[in-house]
Amino acid sequence: MEMQGTLAIAASALSAERLRLDVIASNLANASTTRTAAGGPYRRRDVVLAPADLESDFADTLAALGDPERQPGVKATQVVEDVSPPHLVYDPGHPDANAQGYVAYPNVNPILEMVDLTTATRAYEANVQVMNATKRLADAALQIGS
Repeated sequence: MEMQGTLAIAASALSAERLRLDVIASNLANASTTRTAAGGPYRRRDVVLAPADLESDFADTLAALGDPERQPGVKATQVVEDVSPPHLVYDPGHPDANAQGYVAYPNVNPILEMVDLTTATRAYEANVQVMNATKRLADAALQIGS
């Protein structure tokens, strides 16, 4: 695989992880939002990642490593809402309380979001290191030729 391919794969991963970080930030920012424009509490969102070449299996992905026309990588296919039920809290004085006095809070778990944030950050950092190592290799190759 050539160095441009390595950089393209790492760049696709950086883009996907950036989107994950944005969605996680949105989840944390709306962890207490009980009313949205769609009605009801905010719903946690998650990013679905898939290989950039969805038609390929693992053998095709390995074969694509040598093909400059087909570069493997990752892409975000969609952002989906978590369908788990909202968290109900008894607070009859709240303006969004139902007839029984319960308020529906978002299905956002801050601990789970922080774990996701840590994994997305580490994946982002790992791909930055891949890009930096590739640049160092390219520089070393140029130094050999001079």
